[in-house]
Amino acid sequence: MKIRDWNRSLKVRLVGEFFMNTSFWMVFPFLAIYFAEEFGKGLAGLLLIVSQMFSVAANLFGGYFADRFGRKRMLVSAAVAQGFAFLLFAAANSPWLSSPELSFVAFTLAGMCGSLYWPASQAMIADVIPEKYRSDVFAVFYTTLNIAVVIGPLFGAVLFFSYRFELLLAVAIISMLLGLLLRLYTEETLSAEVMDKWKEGGATGWRGALLSQVKDYGIILKDRVFLLFVVAGVLGAQTFMQLDLVIPVYLKETIDRQTILDFLGREWSVTGETSFGILLAENGLIVALLTVVITRWMTKFPEKWVFFFSAVLFGLSMAIFPMTSWFWIFFVAMAVFTFAELMIVGLQQSFISKLAPESMRGQYFAAASLRYTIGRMIAPVSIPMTAWFGFGWTFIILGAFAVLSGFVYLWMFHLYEKRAAISA
Repeated sequence: MKIRDWNRSLKVRLVGEFFMNTSFWMVFPFLAIYFAEEFGKGLAGLLLIVSQMFSVAANLFGGYFADRFGRKRMLVSAAVAQGFAFLLFAAANSPWLSSPELSFVAFTLAGMCGSLYWPASQAMIADVIPEKYRSDVFAVFYTTLNIAVVIGPLFGAVLFFSYRFELLLAVAIISMLLGLLLRLYTEETLSAEVMDKWKEGGATGWRGALLSQVKDYGIILKDRVFLLFVVAGVLGAQTFMQLDLVIPVYLKETIDRQTILDFLGREWSVTGETSFGILLAENGLIVALLTVVITRWMTKFPEKWVFFFSAVLFGLSMAIFPMTSWFWIFFVAMAVFTFAELMIVGLQQSFISKLAPESMRGQYFAAASLRYTIGRMIAPVSIPMTAWFGFGWTFIILGAFAVLSGFVYLWMFHLYEKRAAISA
């Protein structure tokens, strides 16, 4: 399905979210440095954890609100609110005021608004795109996000530290403009029947709404297929989240200075730090160029085996890293790692949309993010593991988690196919 055939709402979102994501990534990567300088490393780490907890809660509420009040209303409200949060952030770093405390509050609010936005964003795609094309569309959005992740920090490295007020003000304006575009040029994709159903059964008061939400998420987690999907995702996350954890530490300790190319009498060498930069660039380039191509290719195969072999390849990439200290083997390992990532990036989101009833799509997408949230909380344990067991065993254990996630996926599909046969 080509972009020109998309619903207008998705076209507007694709362009608007690209600029929003690019501007956000001009700021986000440098906040740890900023808060560490202002509060000290220990307090800064604690504050970032607290901020993440608020974002997780907002994400779950975002799924509930997207199902109850509609996708468009949530997208517009979250984008505008994020604009005001960045406006507050800019004010706290203006020529007239310098307040790291207010900056933290503003950053937390901005993160919460982004978390409110995301479930409605994913649910809207599932609402308007036929099932057979969803993987492609999710892959296109994933590609633009990754391009933004590459471009944003390049500009942010200069702008955040030298023109912080102007940058934050620009991000605020872009967020508000996105909200305006969504308001004017998108349509509500949640059916009137579902919205009426929510109104008829709507809880009164904030306590009633909270209890209703807890009940709904409880129903989701009792869905054994979905629960296994989350469990497999948490296990798999222990592998791909090492891109920011064990892998750079291992490269730094393994490569002192190594010649990687001798061409026309000139030698090209890398250190551990520069080799990690090259591997990150390799990952980003493959994602930008091949996400849609690989996703379309993977749709030709049974989902069950795509999920399984993606997990196996993640495990294989972990096994390759400790085998040698040669840079080009690391380069191959990163290619395997990235291919495993792209095999399922579109299919996973499409699979969630198949599991979710139309009236609960937002909540299913929000709950599915728990596989990353929980995975992100557990993944840093890999760092002390290197001291306990050494890098070799740490990579083997991480690879074993990935392969185990593949078998959990097979179990999940067994239950899913059994359910489908019963309902047929």
